Amino acid sequence: MAHEITLIGAPVDEGQSRAGCLMGPAAYRVAGIAAAIRELGHDVEDIGDIGHGPLPEVAAPNPAVHHLAECVGWTRTLADAGRAAMDRGRFPIFMGGDHALSMGSVAGVAAYAAAAGRPLFVLWLDAHSDFHTPLTTTSGNLHGTPVAYLSGLPGFEAFPDFPAPVPPERVCLYGIRSVDPAEHRALKAHGIPVNDMRVLDENGIVAPLRAFLDQVAAQNGMLHVSLDVDFLDPSIAPAVGTTVPGGTTFREAHLVMELLHESGLVTSLDMVELNPFLDERGRTAKLMVDLVGSLMGRKVFDRPTRSFG
Repeated sequence: MAHEITLIGAPVDEGQSRAGCLMGPAAYRVAGIAAAIRELGHDVEDIGDIGHGPLPEVAAPNPAVHHLAECVGWTRTLADAGRAAMDRGRFPIFMGGDHALSMGSVAGVAAYAAAAGRPLFVLWLDAHSDFHTPLTTTSGNLHGTPVAYLSGLPGFEAFPDFPAPVPPERVCLYGIRSVDPAEHRALKAHGIPVNDMRVLDENGIVAPLRAFLDQVAAQNGMLHVSLDVDFLDPSIAPAVGTTVPGGTTFREAHLVMELLHESGLVTSLDMVELNPFLDERGRTAKLMVDLVGSLMGRKVFDRPTRSFG
């Protein structure tokens, strides 16, 4: 099935503390993301990079939180951009930018799903659960909060109200291997199951994902996928400021993407946390583009051998 893809550049750098993610959209373009998708028969438009718009006057009760106004601004503009793309029947790919961008991207697709009368499901491919709120974060980095925001947790009063919060059974945290104690307590209280690397090691990569995809299909759901660079093992994807050892391998990551393609369920995608300043000759950007290729229908055995030498 051919898709009409809209690439949305989201140079968000304010959700964390290590500069460089704002260069992510440019790195994906240099790595050939548009051409890689077009080769598979899809229509692609690139609307360029958007900005965070006017900054609201907001304050955080937690003094650790930084760049709150910018993150609120990004949430508004990215939600509008995502909703506008989907209103035109297009499949938005948000090229980030740190994971704070997902507060906006998921809000936009959630608004569209609610208007369409379809349930939204979210697949979170990440080393981290991102279940802090602006009240619980000790780092003050708001890229660690989007899953709590889309789940409707309190503490986000400075942000736009999330349209139709996503219930726990429609969120799949997958590949997790770093959860703070406060997040662990909140996840347990909220009832979100965590498919951490222990679960994947014991049950395999395929079974937990297929079970989730079966739920999406059974409910005629829309599926938003949020792909964080640190879902991958840092040995193959070094360009991320939050490296956690023990991530997915090249083969496992491509298998996940191929299964998602075969399901036909994915309707929107985030690509987040790429920091080209930390990359090795564009290695991570190219791998992420290759993964998008798998999501869009390319098989691993179709790929030419590539040298990073």
